[in-house]
Amino acid sequence: MELGPRPSGRRPLAQINVTPFVDVMLVLLIIFMVTAPMMETGIDVNLPEVSDAPPLEKANEPLIVTLKKDGSLALTGKRVRDLKHLTSVLSEALPKQADKGVFLEADRDVPYGEVTRVMAALRGGGVEKLGMITRPHDHK
Repeated sequence: MELGPRPSGRRPLAQINVTPFVDVMLVLLIIFMVTAPMMETGIDVNLPEVSDAPPLEKANEPLIVTLKKDGSLALTGKRVRDLKHLTSVLSEALPKQADKGVFLEADRDVPYGEVTRVMAALRGGGVEKLGMITRPHDHK
């Protein structure tokens, strides 16, 4: 028994059109290529005042770098001469830290450029995680 052409003269379509699928995949690829570099270069920054901020954990005493209004630096309460000395002190203290993290506590009136210089020195000193310490916002 031989199957002939259908009465309408059409044969069933045996191929799948992949053009729309390829179009969608190319758009998704472009989106991921554009957004991926932004995900890796972010810096954790908190506002100077926040409400309902969770307290710091006291179990793993974090390293805290303090930048005062007059430009002086301190590492966990001990005064540090300058940025170069800070990186050398950090190189000794960081291996003792499990997460290689440091918190930066900067006075509100310190110029932003000075804060970013300290942040760059911390990153150059081997800090992998950098957080900002803020004080809770007073609702008065």
